[in-house]
Amino acid sequence: MPSFPADFLWGAASAPHQVEGNNVNSDFWMQEPHMIGADRSGDALDSYNRYPEDIALIADSGLDTYRFGIEWARIEPAPGQFSRVQLAHYRRMIDTALDAGVRPFVTLHHFTSPRWFAEEGGWRSPQAIDRFRAYVEVTTTILDGVEWVCTINEPNMLAIMVEEAETALDPNSATEWLSPTLEADTPRPVKPAPSEEIGRRLIEAHHAARDIVRERTGARVGWSVASRAFETRPGAEEVRRRLEYVWEDLYLEAAADDDYIGVQAYSAQWVGLDGIEPHPVHPDNTLVRTAYRPDALGIAVRHTADVLPHVPVVVTENGIATGDDTRRIAYTESALTALAEAMADGVDVRGYIHWSLLDNYEWGHWSPTFGLVAVDRETFERRPKPSLAWLGAVARQSRAERAGGTV
Repeated sequence: MPSFPADFLWGAASAPHQVEGNNVNSDFWMQEPHMIGADRSGDALDSYNRYPEDIALIADSGLDTYRFGIEWARIEPAPGQFSRVQLAHYRRMIDTALDAGVRPFVTLHHFTSPRWFAEEGGWRSPQAIDRFRAYVEVTTTILDGVEWVCTINEPNMLAIMVEEAETALDPNSATEWLSPTLEADTPRPVKPAPSEEIGRRLIEAHHAARDIVRERTGARVGWSVASRAFETRPGAEEVRRRLEYVWEDLYLEAAADDDYIGVQAYSAQWVGLDGIEPHPVHPDNTLVRTAYRPDALGIAVRHTADVLPHVPVVVTENGIATGDDTRRIAYTESALTALAEAMADGVDVRGYIHWSLLDNYEWGHWSPTFGLVAVDRETFERRPKPSLAWLGAVARQSRAERAGGTV
């Protein structure tokens, strides 16, 4: 493997609704029964109770960073009513990570909001920014010692999910649920672009949260953007530029004054004269039916650096949905090679966080497995895969080389 800087972050990630279980006060829990053909999250992976075990898996592997989320629906179960018990719970998570020598990389909003927030109109509500600001103000009281904060995960994907949730909750809709992270198993039209109206509201929320985090903590603050890693057919350059703006650059440009920008990349897509090309069904596709494209990470960080040349990059998610762990290792090795090549060309990258630590709930589906660790959903036994030890060894080797020692 190529070498990386001595202070490079090496980690794995999770999201609260996908791993904690019984997030009964969230908008997504409310939505799940209405998602035609979808699985329920239920107990998920019981990480709400088993987080010390999850953190120990990271520490023991050789990784040094855990990106996890704080669940707004637990912190604020009713408007203006903040739970001291839940604030203490997430503070214990932070302390457990710090005590284990693992850096907590805390996400304040990872797709889910309180049920009451959705019933008020969600991100379309005139009160949305003030509601989010109040939540962030309270949450910053438990962030002492946290060096990295992500305000909102993938706002460009969240803007799509808001409209998909509205469709799922429409009693007149018979549309089968398909997570925005999945492609159909037959060729289909590309999803509509993120709603620019909702996107601009999320930008406003991000800036409000960023100011609060900076004022009240010493953490580096930014947000993460889902990269499409677009490639261009001959003559389609202008089409690509137009699509790239609504899918990514609107959100990247909003991070111009951030401390870092999170890049999240999994696969690549071609843009032709008619727009984004649906990816064909192919036996080499991943379990979320995207193309096997580990080079997408290099494409994504290079484009991000073109838009934000003075903002450091952190890879906040990268991984592959596969049941073959040897393929996961091969994918990650190739992705890290592409990342190192971009860094050698001058892209300022500060860390790599793998998605995901655990085989978790994929927003309506249990079948796609992204994890470095398998979980028995009856007993919740954690079963580390060879890829966890492999990635931990890469992290250890990188640190050792920089220190002039050996693993």
